[in-house]
Amino acid sequence: MNLLGTIAVHPALPERLARLRELAHNLWWSWCPDAVDLFAEVGSALWDEVNHNPVQMLSMVSQERLDALGRDAAFMKRYESVLKALDEYMSAKDTWFERAHPDLVGQSFAYFSAEFGLHECLPIYSGGLGILSGDHCKSASDLGIPLVGVGLLYNQGYFKQRINGEGWQEAEYSRLNFSLLPISEAKDSEGRNVEISVDLPDHVTHAKVWKVQVGRVPVYLLDTDIEQNSSEDRRLSSVLYGGDREMRICQEIILGMGGVAALRALGLSPGVYHMNEGHSAFLSLARIRDLMKSAGLPFSAALEETSAGAVFTTHTPVPAGHDAFSHDMMDRYFNRYNHAVGISRNRLLSLGQGRNDTSPSFSMTVLALNASRFANGVSKLHGEVSRELWREMWWGFSDQEMPITHITNGVHTGTWMSAELTRAMDAKSGSGWRDNPTDEGGWRSALAKVSEKNLWKIHCDLKRKMIEHVRERVRKRRIRLGRSNTSLRGVDNLLDPEALTIGFARRFATYKRATIFFQDLERTLRILSDKGMPVQIIFAGKAHPADEPGKEFIRRIHEISQDSRFRNRVVMVEGYDINLARHLVQGVDVWLNNPRRPLEASGTSGQKAAMNGVINFSVLDGWWDEGYNGENGWTIGERRAYDDHDEQDRADTLALYETLENEIVPLYYERESDGTPVNWVRKMKESMISVGAEFNTHRMLKDYTDQLYVPAFEYARRLAADKHAGARDLAEWKDRVRTLWHQVAVQASTPGVPEVSVGDEVSFSALAHLGNLTTEDVAIELFVAPIEEGRLGKARVFPMERIGGRGEKTNGVLKFEARFKPEVNGNYTFGVRAVPSHPSLGDSRELGLVRWADPVGN
Repeated sequence: MNLLGTIAVHPALPERLARLRELAHNLWWSWCPDAVDLFAEVGSALWDEVNHNPVQMLSMVSQERLDALGRDAAFMKRYESVLKALDEYMSAKDTWFERAHPDLVGQSFAYFSAEFGLHECLPIYSGGLGILSGDHCKSASDLGIPLVGVGLLYNQGYFKQRINGEGWQEAEYSRLNFSLLPISEAKDSEGRNVEISVDLPDHVTHAKVWKVQVGRVPVYLLDTDIEQNSSEDRRLSSVLYGGDREMRICQEIILGMGGVAALRALGLSPGVYHMNEGHSAFLSLARIRDLMKSAGLPFSAALEETSAGAVFTTHTPVPAGHDAFSHDMMDRYFNRYNHAVGISRNRLLSLGQGRNDTSPSFSMTVLALNASRFANGVSKLHGEVSRELWREMWWGFSDQEMPITHITNGVHTGTWMSAELTRAMDAKSGSGWRDNPTDEGGWRSALAKVSEKNLWKIHCDLKRKMIEHVRERVRKRRIRLGRSNTSLRGVDNLLDPEALTIGFARRFATYKRATIFFQDLERTLRILSDKGMPVQIIFAGKAHPADEPGKEFIRRIHEISQDSRFRNRVVMVEGYDINLARHLVQGVDVWLNNPRRPLEASGTSGQKAAMNGVINFSVLDGWWDEGYNGENGWTIGERRAYDDHDEQDRADTLALYETLENEIVPLYYERESDGTPVNWVRKMKESMISVGAEFNTHRMLKDYTDQLYVPAFEYARRLAADKHAGARDLAEWKDRVRTLWHQVAVQASTPGVPEVSVGDEVSFSALAHLGNLTTEDVAIELFVAPIEEGRLGKARVFPMERIGGRGEKTNGVLKFEARFKPEVNGNYTFGVRAVPSHPSLGDSRELGLVRWADPVGN
């Protein structure tokens, strides 16, 4: 034979089913249960085989099956119903955003993230950050928020996890076939494929742009694996979080600077740029360069205007988790950039270093904070931790005044809540609770109409479905490892549908303490093996390929699961992905989370579990610190800080065992005559109501829009007005204030009365020397804060009024006064300070300049 090649032959969609391909390429289907059921009906076995990828399934299903479906009246009716729902969704005008912000219709907000966890069939995510990004886009779509996502298209995605016979995690990479994914080539206004270029040290690399349609939201992904590039550059978009520091900085340059170029090539001009974690912070440098070129602005003015329209979300509560690059590496990669924009090496490096930071590294988080005027953590507690972590950037202000707010994470209800529960609630009360998931009353009303018995039955069905899924994964692993037929038959006895089932599934970072449940093995064994009240636990999760301690946790849990005493009661499931996560958060009884407080920035897996009636049992960290209400779950440990990690681990382990033994297990097995655990189900309902209504991405996206996106857009618009006059003026003013700030001095007298009563007026006076600055440049403030348990409580700041005229330049001494009336008894601390003041300044702390008053006479 003399074979010339191969050709792929795909089935042809019957004309009546032509729009199935369109539906498959809009991930809206993934959170529409009727659409999911429609694809599953095409071929249920094939649907599971392709990991719920409709594009791949449509390339593999037989022509005969498609032709038969086209003639099936019942299927066609469902098909037309789903397409009608899609069309109505995509063309809807009366969205939340259009009602809340009608003046911003036509604008857009860009959302940059290194990973997007949109669906299991598109494996370009690693964990919580990516899942959050995916849910962010889905809720933006539902709410009509004009979001545009930007990321990288990794042709090998994140690694596929395998656990070998000894329990060690192994990373398996396989190349994705883009033609079989729900993505398409991005086109410009003239219908051409979009490609962009990015400067690297000694050459230019190119990237092709792809698009994923997520409901109404497009997500654009950059791919360097194209013919124009060298083999080294083609590998830059190969894997997520892989390679060395050189690969990481290249990926982040392509994501940030290449992402800005991609939006420009697509003809898009977002009014706000949102950096989801610091990976994309180089986008700020590209925006500055572009604005300098288009508007003729100096670097400092372009920085002011671009940072006004930038939002930064930090997710990492420990310094080691933030990306940083050496100064030598920054020199190599940005020397040409410095020349192009006319700034010195030190000026660029200063953007990535704190005020007193002398380390030879450039922090991407510091760059993001310096290049954005709006920043947030991802839970209330994480906001506090972040303000303390980065306080050096605003030295002299109290922790609570650091300009980092918080917006607590949520999850996308439509994606994570089971179709069975959704339909049960819809059947009783319609879809109002689902259309507005932030309305607690809607949740409460809908669930009140679902009986405890019915809710328990639905949960038990989901639990059996979850156990079957886990068994199938374990069976496949044993086949892969060549296990005996006896071992394969044993899978049928794995897990008991009647036993209390605990789920622990997340990234296997060491601070999450995955093995804490096994600190006292004998006590653990007693809990799990009680014949009258048995308990079982399922583990799943990946450790980063370079995280040896995290991989050791997986090996240890696998070892325990193989111990005959724990067999069938402890299960470690390999291959953690969105599909497995979905089954677990919908099917277990209790969701266990035991990080070392306060290192869990937010966490969202427990939120997914809660809205499915799975009850949380967690350390008071991240979102649970604000979500726990005493009735919707259980806590591990206390709201306190520990200096000794061993002491903290011992205390939390003891609390875990005691709560499990004395509260959780007895409540679960407390049954009515028909077998329904009524009090347990009532706790399930409270969990669904309290968590589902508050910790969803609809609430989160509304918060981002109202608190960050819209203010950022308006601030940037003000600075851009009148040919960027505001940006020029603000930059010049900042340069002058920084230069002259050393001249500012303040003195203040104490009130002279050590004790007063509530409601009494206390007077404060201060003397200020402003040098060559004026009272238009500087504000004098009275700072008052209660002392609570040895720490500063919520501070209040009062402007002090000058005695005399305002506005003139003077080298003399100026007098200021203020009065304060305490409304609550207690001890207060106070101080007087000078801070910069300008009408266009977004925040008085923005420059990190403050001068606290000395006592008069010093």
